[in-house]
Amino acid sequence: MSIAFFDSGIGGLSVLREALALMPNENYIYLGDSDNAPYGTKTKEEVRALTFSAVDFLVKQNIKALVVACNTITSAAVRDLRGMYDFPIVGMEPAVKPAVARSADIGKRVLVLATPLTLKEEKFHSLVSRFDADHIVDMQPAPKLVEFAEKFIFEGPAVEAYINEIMPADIDRYGTVVLGCTHFPLFRKTLAHLLPEGIDIIDGNKGTVNYLYELLKKAHLLSTSEEKGNITFYRSGVQVQDPELIDKYQKLIRG
Repeated sequence: MSIAFFDSGIGGLSVLREALALMPNENYIYLGDSDNAPYGTKTKEEVRALTFSAVDFLVKQNIKALVVACNTITSAAVRDLRGMYDFPIVGMEPAVKPAVARSADIGKRVLVLATPLTLKEEKFHSLVSRFDADHIVDMQPAPKLVEFAEKFIFEGPAVEAYINEIMPADIDRYGTVVLGCTHFPLFRKTLAHLLPEGIDIIDGNKGTVNYLYELLKKAHLLSTSEEKGNITFYRSGVQVQDPELIDKYQKLIRG
């Protein structure tokens, strides 16, 4: 049986990268719905419809767990998915709690970059209200980063111009930037180059995978194989056969 990763596109590969580092002997299925990306600018109803269809497809592939490797999908649909299936389902959560702890200690603010839908959802606002007692969290939608990522453009003048355009003029007031979309860690190198020295750039990927590991361990679902596992890639329900595209995916997984 395999662990499935589902994202609106290629962003979830940044989460799969962490899973491979922690659990290299597992078999994985990765489904990126790139034909319908981006999800973050769609309505909640559209995201839910696409999600239920994709997960129904994955269930037929004999999976033992599902990682919803997308903050937007998590906000819109993960609660209902958990009520529909009896295997472990892990979603994403922007790393607001550790960001607030880091920045509050040094008297700085927190900037959360995410998709418009993630930032509008009650799930995100509830998360912020739980941990941001001093109201130091600000939000910035960055939908074009998803569009760049889906074209495998992670650096260069166009990307840098967009990042500079959306960053607050008073960026020096911030101590932490939270990458609240799984596509965004793919831009970590460019962000680190553009942001002032000393700003932490964090995401929730490693914490998500650690939680997945604990769930699988508790349910006795961890692989006992001593062989390295396999990854099967799907794009919008069709298995990826193109060697060039598979190579691009593998390069993002390797980091």
